[in-house]
Amino acid sequence: MNLPEKVLIERLSAIPAYVGAFDAVFGSGEITRHEVELALATFERSIVSTEAPFDRWINGKETAINQSAKRGFDLFNGKGNCAACHSGWAFTDASFHDIGSALNDDIGRGRLFPTSVKLQYAFKTPTLRDVARRAPYMHDGSVPTLEAVIDLYDRGGIDRPSRADEIHQLGLPKNEKADLIAFLRTLSGTPKPFSIPALPH
Repeated sequence: MNLPEKVLIERLSAIPAYVGAFDAVFGSGEITRHEVELALATFERSIVSTEAPFDRWINGKETAINQSAKRGFDLFNGKGNCAACHSGWAFTDASFHDIGSALNDDIGRGRLFPTSVKLQYAFKTPTLRDVARRAPYMHDGSVPTLEAVIDLYDRGGIDRPSRADEIHQLGLPKNEKADLIAFLRTLSGTPKPFSIPALPH
């Protein structure tokens, strides 16, 4: 959440709705880091992607997505080689890769495996389900739009020993970039509503 732990807990503790929610689940008392971790993990497990236009197309409804998205799907699996890491129903291999974007001491999985060349700057492949609604992108939120994500992959990232073998310059023209984005937008289902505690002004 890009905050020191102490500041995060102070801010949560100043919001009555959050204090009440934590008390209801964990019993009354101060909000702790462990409780925040459990709450976040529970929330993440509750995120369920609903049926998307892409699913309807794969199931046989030809008109569920447009021709641009269909060309984008071909690029995703072919020239773009996106499916090498974004595979399966969830569009992730659940593995860790350096895509050539992280810098300096932001070494990701490399902190846990300092002797592994390929795990330096490696971060987990995220799902692409509902990706059009999840900006900003990358592990650190440094890429603001889907267009910027496609540009990043098109450039091929930083050429270094840890960079994944699948990452290289693509040379995509504007129309192919637009087709990829059209495809990615078909992966969003109808969002399920949920309530957010009232935040202080």
